[in-house]
Amino acid sequence: MNTTKTDKEEVIRTVVSACVECYASGFSDRHLAERDDADGTINMKIHNVFIAALGPEIQYYSALARSLDSSLGNMLEKMAIKIASLNYEVSQHVEGILYKQQTDKIAELLERYKRHDLKPSVDDYTGLSKMTGEVIEKRHESDYYLIDKETGMRYLIELKIGGDLDNKKARSEKEALLEQYCILTNSLGSEEQVKILFATAYNRYGEGHPWTQGRVRQFFAEEELCISRDFWNLVCKSENGYDIVIDEYRKNAHFINEALERIKKTYLPSV
Repeated sequence: MNTTKTDKEEVIRTVVSACVECYASGFSDRHLAERDDADGTINMKIHNVFIAALGPEIQYYSALARSLDSSLGNMLEKMAIKIASLNYEVSQHVEGILYKQQTDKIAELLERYKRHDLKPSVDDYTGLSKMTGEVIEKRHESDYYLIDKETGMRYLIELKIGGDLDNKKARSEKEALLEQYCILTNSLGSEEQVKILFATAYNRYGEGHPWTQGRVRQFFAEEELCISRDFWNLVCKSENGYDIVIDEYRKNAHFINEALERIKKTYLPSV
């Protein structure tokens, strides 16, 4: 039986709500269990005397915010994988053969990007699969390697939840993606069904605004950017994917707020 648009949306919503509720419960349980643990996540961060001088509330919220930001990002990554699994074959590694000519060409491109001698374009690596020579066996761990079950398209995705990427990481991430691209195209014998993407779960510049982060654009082409709405639409395989995910997340955000309130009452009982 074919899945209808309504059925698909309902399944996505179920995944989102389950992930948020599970995350909230786990986040709360972990921090409550660590209340008297000197090595607990919050306790280890509240001893900054410069923050402590600002008062217990600032001290607490400063420590909790860092923990929340990090763990929430991990939850979003896992949630995206679960949603993607509804529509794609999902893997988190690529392995196979590379050729020395390919790695040499990749190194040359990256150096030119670094020196701003060349503006990144998807055309830069057209023809890489035709290079041969000395063989290198390699395995790469990947954030997301998606295979569309209907079209056969392969998507190699580097996901940075908020988009933060320094110059050193930008180069190394693009290098890893290009090597994965070569491994897959070498295996497939074609470049038509492999796409490289740099993705973010939200747009740090505001939804709908251009992505202007120079450190990313130095190494990634416009066509390789998969920002916020585009990312969620892709993993949901729906033009309404972003709207569905955000709407359902907001409906279930109260679970996280309730968890935060429980933690606050434990660490700041007099507030």
